[in-house]
Amino acid sequence: MKIPFYKMQGAGNDFIVIDNQKLHLSNEQLVALTKKICQRRLSVGSDALMVVDAPQNTGDVRMIFFNADGTEAEMCGNGARCLARYAFENGLASDKMVIETVAGDVPTWRLDERTYKVQLNEPTVEQFDLPYENISVDYIELGNPGLPHLVVRCDAVATEPLASFEAFARELRHWDYLPKGANVNLYAIDDQGQIVLRTFERGVEGFTYACGTGAGATAYSLVKKGIVPSTTVSLQTLGGVLQVQVQKDQLFLIGDTNIVVEGSIVDEDVTI
Repeated sequence: MKIPFYKMQGAGNDFIVIDNQKLHLSNEQLVALTKKICQRRLSVGSDALMVVDAPQNTGDVRMIFFNADGTEAEMCGNGARCLARYAFENGLASDKMVIETVAGDVPTWRLDERTYKVQLNEPTVEQFDLPYENISVDYIELGNPGLPHLVVRCDAVATEPLASFEAFARELRHWDYLPKGANVNLYAIDDQGQIVLRTFERGVEGFTYACGTGAGATAYSLVKKGIVPSTTVSLQTLGGVLQVQVQKDQLFLIGDTNIVVEGSIVDEDVTI
């Protein structure tokens, strides 16, 4: 069968987006499809598959999110921005919408043709300055069930090759203190006061170009601990700048979206 899709990216975080309201694929089929088509060089390739489905409650659309390895994630901030653009441009929602996710409802606003703003799920678990070997780390979950993030200051990440941090980030990602592992956000503050952020993501099992919820968790930690003077935090990722507005426990993520390609996946193994 042919499966229509959009390939989209937000700050370099790339996704394959399909509309399951038309396809009616089962969860098992979606997991199998994810593992095949997210493989780079062998298929379309992406960090994840995002599935648009009918809302179950009062939202406009529902997001089902599968990491490239087929595991389902609670939510994705950059993914939500891309899905909002997909929903708007395909007539599924207006320029202000609510996206239902496993972690809770995500209000979203279209600011212009490419820029979208989403309200991330609020922090539900906060543990600051946890001891890990000879450093301290912050653990933050967004939403319920929560999307887990570690926030770690690592000044060298701004200047040294990213590959040199792989082993360290992988150890933290699988830290046995954490009930479900975590995305690992390494940040640095350079001489100009710019915040550099690099995120090692669960499911992808490596550093990605950006992570929207990781940017949110990092900004929240920096504001909460008084490390930055403003409640509007700009973070430089590999894929571009993400801006997070921190209003008490409310986090708003703003950034660019792009439709990379539109086409059809031919998959003879998927049947309805």
